[in-house]
Amino acid sequence: MTLVPESAATSLQVLRRLDSGPRGLTEAQAEERLLRYGENIVPEWRTASWPRRFLRSLRDPFTAVLLCLGLVSAAVAAWGTAFVILSLVAVSWLLRSSGEYRADRSMAALRELVATTATVLRRPEAPGAGGKRGTGPGSGPGTSGSDPGVTGTSGQGAYGTDPRGRAWAREIPVDQLVPGDVIRLGPGDLVPADVRLLRASGLTVHQAPLTGESAPVAKYPVDAGAAAEAAHAPYAAHAAHAAETGGDRGVFAQPELCFQGSSVASGSGTAIVVATGARTRFAAARGGPGKRPASAFDRSVRGISWVLIRFMLLTPPLVLMANAALRGRGLETLPFAVAVAVGLTPEMLPVIVTTALARGAARLARGHGIIVKRLPALHDLGAMDVLFLDKTGTLTQDRPVVERAVDARGAHDPEVLRWAAVNAWWTLHLADLPAPDALDEAILDAALHEAGDDGYEGVTTLPFDPVRRLSTAVVRRPGRLGTHTLVVKGSVEAVLDRCALDEAEHARLTALAAQETRGGLRLLAVATAERPARARAHTPADERGLDFVGFVAFRDALAPTAADALGVFAARGVTVRILTGDHPGTAVRACLDLGLQDAEVVTADRIDALTDDELARIARRTTVFARCTPEHKARIVAAVRADGHTTGFLGDGVNDLPALYAADVGLCPRDAVDVVRESADVVLAEKDLTAIDHAIGAGRHSSGNIATYLRITLSSNLGNVIAMLVAGLALPFLPMLPAQVLAQNLCFDAAQLAFAYERARPDVLRRPTQLRSRTFLRFITGFGLLNAVADLATFGVLALALSTADAAGTAGGDGGQAAFHSGWFTENLLTQALVMLLLRPGVRGGGPATKDRTAGRRAALRAAGPVRWAAAALAVTGLLLPLSPLGPVLGMPALPLPYYLLLAAVLGLYAAGLSLARNRYERRYAEAGEGGEAKGDGEAKGDGEVVVPAPGQP
Repeated sequence: MTLVPESAATSLQVLRRLDSGPRGLTEAQAEERLLRYGENIVPEWRTASWPRRFLRSLRDPFTAVLLCLGLVSAAVAAWGTAFVILSLVAVSWLLRSSGEYRADRSMAALRELVATTATVLRRPEAPGAGGKRGTGPGSGPGTSGSDPGVTGTSGQGAYGTDPRGRAWAREIPVDQLVPGDVIRLGPGDLVPADVRLLRASGLTVHQAPLTGESAPVAKYPVDAGAAAEAAHAPYAAHAAHAAETGGDRGVFAQPELCFQGSSVASGSGTAIVVATGARTRFAAARGGPGKRPASAFDRSVRGISWVLIRFMLLTPPLVLMANAALRGRGLETLPFAVAVAVGLTPEMLPVIVTTALARGAARLARGHGIIVKRLPALHDLGAMDVLFLDKTGTLTQDRPVVERAVDARGAHDPEVLRWAAVNAWWTLHLADLPAPDALDEAILDAALHEAGDDGYEGVTTLPFDPVRRLSTAVVRRPGRLGTHTLVVKGSVEAVLDRCALDEAEHARLTALAAQETRGGLRLLAVATAERPARARAHTPADERGLDFVGFVAFRDALAPTAADALGVFAARGVTVRILTGDHPGTAVRACLDLGLQDAEVVTADRIDALTDDELARIARRTTVFARCTPEHKARIVAAVRADGHTTGFLGDGVNDLPALYAADVGLCPRDAVDVVRESADVVLAEKDLTAIDHAIGAGRHSSGNIATYLRITLSSNLGNVIAMLVAGLALPFLPMLPAQVLAQNLCFDAAQLAFAYERARPDVLRRPTQLRSRTFLRFITGFGLLNAVADLATFGVLALALSTADAAGTAGGDGGQAAFHSGWFTENLLTQALVMLLLRPGVRGGGPATKDRTAGRRAALRAAGPVRWAAAALAVTGLLLPLSPLGPVLGMPALPLPYYLLLAAVLGLYAAGLSLARNRYERRYAEAGEGGEAKGDGEAKGDGEVVVPAPGQP
């Protein structure tokens, strides 16, 4: 059985092919087909199990590195180190998995909000019918009299049947629909499956979730007969053109086909189901374009991880070879070599990253109703510098507003709006429409007074239909007895063709209308005519010889928060690009109304002729991409991403899925179609740009804390490792015992957890935040060497103190080794505490104590409360641990007072040098950032994680 018939087939042929009839299926047939084809359910997105979440976490390169180090530590019997490392991995996994689990539960709650019923015609088995379907002559769907057996539900209940076996309309769960079912569609209904229309009355359908078109599309049955072709001639050429030029867009343009995922805007219809479940086009989109490429977070973590992996793989062999060559030591130094490698590793990174991102996601969920389904997506939001949007529903609302009304000369004329309001008012009251038309509502909202106040009396109306493309209201005007006034409103072409105009005037008005539409406005033409009053009904034949009145111009109503949000995005360094399936003039008009001046436009036909590199260059200066298919959207996003930018995409329809996958982070509103909600990384409470701003702020806050942690930890660890390697080669004993290295790392790790709780700073929120391995490497190398110098200076102080003690005979039986270990342990923790305080962004040292600088320091201290207290606790631990009962257990005795005095001098010099280096670094960074913007390279050099787009670039 062919589930999707060719559009050339007649309705009768479709019914026969599906072995159905205009009265629908019997219950027995429906049950048999339900078993054959399955339920009408789009394949579910399975929630990942806990073991699968654990295996997925191992794909994180850094987690894998920590696991390897833990296993190596266990292999060399360093059980304490192995336990700590594996515990940190487990804590990180639990935090990340619990956050994703909460997001999955929120998404499951959203799925329950989807409509689940449809109106279907089912008939009982006719006695002796043997299950035969009524598809013979006279029962076809082409005429109004061809369906005598179908009646309404009035007076019979939802599940009533006639004693003669006639079918009744009833509500059934959507998942029970099968191919061959006949369903009814009305205003506001969701199309529950892919269907072919049998009958329709003024049916228009919103296909924006599938095609991105903001305006409803007319749908009507098409049969291969001369009468049908003549009736729908105005649309046949359009459908044929779309089929030739649009691929899937051409299929969606077929007037007789409606698809799952669309919704009825107006009118009604009866249709036969041709595809359900996984066979629908909506379900086909769920497969997506395959595996998503690595996001900005994945690329950043991978780059930094590989830098650290190279260091860690080189460290143990170097330590072993150096000690064997210079000191004659063998494998007894292996635990020390492993401890050094662990010392280089920021083992708290998974915990810090997960905690910072999970806290940001929790704040968004509590404060703004935003669901972050994939925690790393929060970092990607912070790094995002290009945001792609659709126009409809984001920058504009899904409703039109009247811009102006002009007469035949193009001059403002309120009479035009008044006549349009008369038409809209009486059409609304007399036509018994299932739902008011959006354009009529806009006209009535804009009218200066109610049309009914003019004393007009409505006689009848000829409502809009997609063939005539106009509506007519017949009214009786005061003081004009025996006369009816026809007020006609509709498309420009349809109204002008019915007006009494010569060719020159017709051409002039057509040119005037084209001029208005080029400015991004949509037009309705208004005309009137006087006819003698009569008792018989008016018909479309009366819509001739009209007197032209003027044009009413509409624009899309702007989203109330859009203009302010765009200004905020610009201030935050996020460039907005608009991808729309609408007319380019409409999109540009919305941009101009929102203050986006000089908005360059590129249409889809031009995109097809460009290479990816050319497209990326054009995207740097283009604001609007119009007439885009889903493939165009995805290609544009991918090209900008390949150009070195971190991209976000906000979409809500099936046509947005390819672009959603192509972006670093995909966003959608809560009322998006189900497949988009499942595919997006972030689900917003509503389609509001201010919600995205909140998410960007939370992402930059979390990413800034992670970047601060990495800069401080890696530079401190690198300095310690360099100093330890040098000391290990220079000393006749190990500079620090493995247990002491482990204790030092535990103390530092506990203090570093404060970075996940650091409060946001305004300078971090102003710019996109991205982790970059090369600039991080420059930072940690420079400040790591400075830290190593301080450690080696301490080594000299300790050597001097030990030599003095040895000469005095007070060095101890071990030659001062324990005192050396104790002194270096204390110095390491104190220098790390200084680094935590002085290398935080926004903290400057040196220079005159101006009022602004003093206020800035106070604000920075208040903003970094958790880090300040953690650094103080770390310093106290370094000073008191050798004096505590744990000191002797770890092999660290108390130090003499002169050592502390010498250490204070070293730390003072180190703090001064660190402040000077920090100030010099920030000055160079500021100059590089300004130079980068001046050159237009879009990247502020030097800070390692900040990318600032240049003016005019994404």
